[in-house]
Amino acid sequence: MAKHFYPAVFHQEDVGYSVFFPDLEGCNTEGDTLEEAYEMAFNALGLYLEGISESKYPAKTNPKDIKLEENEFVAIIEFDLLSYKKKNDTKAVKKTLTIPSWLNELAEENHVNFSGVLQTALKEHLGLNSDSRQ
Repeated sequence: MAKHFYPAVFHQEDVGYSVFFPDLEGCNTEGDTLEEAYEMAFNALGLYLEGISESKYPAKTNPKDIKLEENEFVAIIEFDLLSYKKKNDTKAVKKTLTIPSWLNELAEENHVNFSGVLQTALKEHLGLNSDSRQ
């Protein structure tokens, strides 16, 4: 999963900022502060792109080609599908696996959390930060 960078236009309002993506029709958001608007832009971009095949992501406009109005500026929003899913996709998926019966008995005697051990092992195997939520 690659990182993608989309330009977003931030418009300063009387209170806060509204944000839209010139390349993503209907992808708009807002925030009371610049930090909140940026975070909301990241989430809006994630919602827009998560359901699309990565090969079909819309083309990105060069930021210098975007015509701005008064009180507007362009910021580049980074989108990494894996990071987005780690933050937002908390849905659990049931997996069936097999282990030797002696190992199962020993683990149960020691009150092993099978799901926790599997998650930890998968994160380690995949080189993911063990401090992440997912």
